Amino acid sequence: MNGIHDMGGMDGFGPVKPEADEPLFHADWEKRALAITLATGSLGQWNIDASRHARELTPPALYLNSSYYERWMSGLERLLVQRGLLTEAELQSGEPNGQAPIMAPIKPAVTADQVPAILARGGPTTRSEGKPAGLRIGQRVRAININPAGHTRLPRYLRGKTGVVMMDHGLHVFADSNAHFKGEQPQHLYNVVFEADEVWGADARFKGTVRADLWEAHLEAV
Repeated sequence: MNGIHDMGGMDGFGPVKPEADEPLFHADWEKRALAITLATGSLGQWNIDASRHARELTPPALYLNSSYYERWMSGLERLLVQRGLLTEAELQSGEPNGQAPIMAPIKPAVTADQVPAILARGGPTTRSEGKPAGLRIGQRVRAININPAGHTRLPRYLRGKTGVVMMDHGLHVFADSNAHFKGEQPQHLYNVVFEADEVWGADARFKGTVRADLWEAHLEAV
């Protein structure tokens, strides 16, 4: 979707200033935000792509004025209501009323002793079976020009631009379908290199290249 979250290539937001020796958390509430995200995610009511899309639905003004974990919590609140785990009234009051319609069987919540293994495992998206590769390394490709209302991992600034396939990462869960509970639909994920002039024009200040990992559904042979 064309939301404020897709900020790649946009001007006017100032430089990115890395924080020296940045701590894992800037406040205690951020630790709780991560814990709540892990605990609710373990219930099996959504996947990582659905959670990303939920954050993308945060209103633009709120998104831009929110910190990293505030965006996480905004998306999580939306998922909890959408998936029937909370009612809007419960969310606003902070008190349970017993009226939330549980929409699917709930898995046991994760316990504290399980967290280290969960974080170490991460969320691998590689799969052994899926759609055969239709592109090859060295092939010129064009990122398709789409403007979907739903989730997509195809950056807006690359749509319609031409590049070259540099790597084939193998089969990966297709995020665009997985985010909407339409199945994993594994397909090949490619690393594609784009010249800066192709992406931003001849007067671009940056004169190098941009590399992006894109699914085959996002690309067409030139």
